[in-house]
Amino acid sequence: MIDQILEYNRRFVAEKGYERFATDKYPDKKLAIVACMDTRLVELLPAALGLRNGDVKIIKNAGGTITNPFDSAMRSLLIAVFELGVNEIMVIGHTGCGVQGMDAAHMLDAMRSRGVSQEHITLMEHCGIDLRGWLHGFEDTDAAIEETVDLIRNHPLMPADIAVSGYVMDSYTGALRPLGK
Repeated sequence: MIDQILEYNRRFVAEKGYERFATDKYPDKKLAIVACMDTRLVELLPAALGLRNGDVKIIKNAGGTITNPFDSAMRSLLIAVFELGVNEIMVIGHTGCGVQGMDAAHMLDAMRSRGVSQEHITLMEHCGIDLRGWLHGFEDTDAAIEETVDLIRNHPLMPADIAVSGYVMDSYTGALRPLGK
């Protein structure tokens, strides 16, 4: 599969397909979005929001949530605000998320079955990593998004004038529902 992607990339560059995407690093809409990495949202999310290349910063991860005030998504938001001019943040979860109901014990079993040794798992735990907590999903999408919104709003390094809001997107239609509605 990677060879096919690389071949496509060579043609894309040779045919100057990149020209229609030219922009700079500053988001035109001064907006950052934290969203899930779900494959259904790759094209649906920007299309449903009317976004074009250069409009926003999109930070994607499993679940579209921030679980730690020092994780890479939070760092990315701080960079977006202080270095790139972002003044609004949307946190967008979605229906049918794979992280909802995710079971840490199941994932640890899958790791072992793929060759990750119990010794390595134990080493992580002895280093102070709560693997079961870290690998556990969430039960309620609205609650998970609300926790992320709260974490961003109350982060000690986030300016109080940054607007932060949460939504749940329908994974099929792209319809956005504000939290609590």
